[in-house]
Parts: sequence; C-alpha cells; structure tokens
Amino acid sequence: MEYSKELINRLEEKAKTLRRNVVVSIGVGVAGHIGGSNSSADIVAALYFYKMHYDCKNPEMEDRDRFLLSKGHVAILQYAALAEAGFFPVDDLRHTKEIGFYLQGHPDVRKTPGIEAGTGSLGQGLSIGLGMALGMKADHIDRNVYVLIGDGELGEGQIWEAAMAAGYYKAGNLIAIVDKNNLQASGAVRDRMNSNPVPDKWKSFGWNVIEINGHNMVEILTALDQADQEKGIPTVIIADTVKGKGVSFAENVVGFHNGMLTEETYRQALAELA
Repeated sequence: MEYSKELINRLEEKAKTLRRNVVVSIGVGVAGHIGGSNSSADIVAALYFYKMHYDCKNPEMEDRDRFLLSKGHVAILQYAALAEAGFFPVDDLRHTKEIGFYLQGHPDVRKTPGIEAGTGSLGQGLSIGLGMALGMKADHIDRNVYVLIGDGELGEGQIWEAAMAAGYYKAGNLIAIVDKNNLQASGAVRDRMNSNPVPDKWKSFGWNVIEINGHNMVEILTALDQADQEKGIPTVIIADTVKGKGVSFAENVVGFHNGMLTEETYRQALAELA
C-alpha cells in the first residue's frame, strides 16, 4: 500500500511531539520512564493518529478499537497520545504523578479517560486483551485490540499462556506489538530472562508474525494494515527499536529506563525534540 509523504511527515512529527510531551511529563528531578516511552513513540503515534477508531468525546463507545499498554510503567507515553488526541488538556501533562492527580505513574482505568485497563504489573496485558478480543467477537464488534508489550516483559510466563490461548482461539482481532529495544530495567534482555529468538516463539503458538523497524513509519503503517487484514489468527508485530530514541544521552542507556532529568538535560532533551 502507498502512503502519502504528507501522512508520513505528519505522523513522524506527531511522534516527535509525543516524545517532547514525555519529557515535559517527567520534568526535572523526578524519575520517569523516558527509555521505553521514546522507543514506542512512533508505534503509538501510528495507532492513535492513523489506525485506531475511537471518540475522545465518548471514550466508552462500544464500536471502538482498544489499546492496552501492557508495559504500564510507560504510561506517560499513552498520556501524551491521549492528550494530543483530545481526551484531556495537553497542559495537564505537567502535573503527571502529582499526589491526587488523575495522571499517575501507571494507567488507572477508574480515573483517566481513554484507559482500557489498569496495567503495570508486567505480563497481564495480553491476557486482558485476549478476553476483550474474544468478547468483542462474541458481540459481533468488528474492531481490534492492540496490546503493546516490552521485550523485557516477555520473561513473564503469563504472556506465553495468553499467546497459547490466543492461537488456540484464533483471535484474529488481537494484535500484539513487541517493543524490542533489547534493554530492560536491570540490563540487556539477552543477559536476563533471554526471550530470543522472539519470532520463532510466537510462530510456534500459531500467530502471524511481522518483523519491522519500529522507527520506520512506512513499515509501521504497513504492518498495522497487514495485521488488520489477517482475520483468522492473531498477529504479533515485532518492532526493533532504540531505547530512549530521539534523546541522544538516553539512547541505549539502561539508566534511562527510569531516569531522572536535571535542569540541563531537561532543556537539552526538549531542544533535541524541537
């Protein structure tokens, strides 16, 4: 499928805006998940501003696509997208994680419009997404459930239980996206609960597997459209990404999985994302 240069430029600019909003959400002197947020920003921009069907004025409308952030610790990225999509004011991002505010460190379905489930205890999002997908099929709702998973999160056994079940039930409206940035909180994935080779595992459970560069917008859109056409089995998009993408001092640095910005690095990050 051909995509216009205007569309690609608009989505790339939107991804940069999301990264900038992530930095604003973190602020100065408070730890925040810049690494995994920035690695996923292109994917989330494509979902919210190209692919997904939703209504910011009616977040619970039945005929909507669902997005689940299984790696809920990067909630600031989803908040950035929800704000840009009109669910709540962009200026509210500056108050993220303030005591009593509706934008907390992990998504809260009870408080924040546009959130589908409380996530962040890693490994649970795909199971929740499968339940939603099967329920939507039973109700004849022809929409998709998108679940964003971290590659470090693949060390959780519940992911593979859900993957097995989704293959068995042929949940063609379930689309998992693995943010494969190769780093987790404590180091390289290959040196911890090594989930590689990732594609072979998903194929063994009966999934349609698509591998992409997670920062190439054309590849992202192509993969999302291909996944939308696969109705017989679930699809996983394995996106090779760079932790901390777009902020030079954070790229591929484990310490910025949940890092703290100084006044100087805060200003540098915003300047690089201008």
